[in-house]
Amino acid sequence: MLAAAIIGCSGYTGQETLDRVLAHPDLEVVALGSNSLADEPASALDIRLNGSLPTFVSNADALASGADVLFVCLGHEDAAALEPPDDAVVIDLSGAHRLCDGALYDGWYGFRHPSAETLKDWSYALPELYPPTGTLIANPGCYATAVLLALAPLADSLDPESVVVDAKSGVSGAGRAPKPSSHAGFVLENLSPYRVGSHQHAPELEQALGFPVCLVPHLLPLRRGLLATCYARAGSDARERLEDAYAGSHIVRVLPDGMAPDLGRVQGTDTAEVALFEDRATGKTIVACAIDNLGKGAAGQAVQNANLALGLEETAGLRLTGVLV
Repeated sequence: MLAAAIIGCSGYTGQETLDRVLAHPDLEVVALGSNSLADEPASALDIRLNGSLPTFVSNADALASGADVLFVCLGHEDAAALEPPDDAVVIDLSGAHRLCDGALYDGWYGFRHPSAETLKDWSYALPELYPPTGTLIANPGCYATAVLLALAPLADSLDPESVVVDAKSGVSGAGRAPKPSSHAGFVLENLSPYRVGSHQHAPELEQALGFPVCLVPHLLPLRRGLLATCYARAGSDARERLEDAYAGSHIVRVLPDGMAPDLGRVQGTDTAEVALFEDRATGKTIVACAIDNLGKGAAGQAVQNANLALGLEETAGLRLTGVLV
């Protein structure tokens, strides 16, 4: 068994990562890091977690635990300040190491990156498109994951100025800490765009696709799930490109012609659904991608990346089917 540590385990992504590691046949939890829960039993996070799990330690102690793989589930600025060990695979679920240009962090993330010179050492890894290399792995953002799954196979056939992305995510994407914008009284029976023109996943998309994207995120009155609907002028071989990109994948499903993605089928899973449509009126191509923002958009993809980096079965520990009824 390989040893795994989770740093920042008390948040949604940390808890979801823990759930997958517990189901993993080749990983064993040796450290649960949380500054707010240090010295507390695992059941302090969730009563369903039993006494066989280690007691919570500080994030610094989890980092120094000697684990073979470290899952970093901290906020962006806290993750950027970490000094990862040389002898472990490190999967960073934050945005702290996604961008190659450290100068972008001040404007898009609101902090000056403390170790911009090390960004070149990190592998931005969305396995179906950009498999992980090395031991320092930056997990893509949830919106970026869905948009790239939809558009990256078509990128060199797209008219860049025509690309518009309408993306909608459940409130768990805002994190576990309570805030007015994710309060039930605001979210229920409501739909609202946010961070229009300024979402931090926009430079991530530009970096991967090679051109800027008009990204408009919205907050859905759902706990989890993300749907990105992408509009663009594309080549006539768009469907063939998508099918070729994900042929044989157990995680990304390209849906049959005329079938639309469904959040209900991906919620609680680490899978993705991609569908392509043609708009008769404008001739534009529409590619929609549905994922679970905490699954393929975060923890599931992190474990998938860890599996590949460690030479394990790619889908080990992942949730490939949700609730069928």
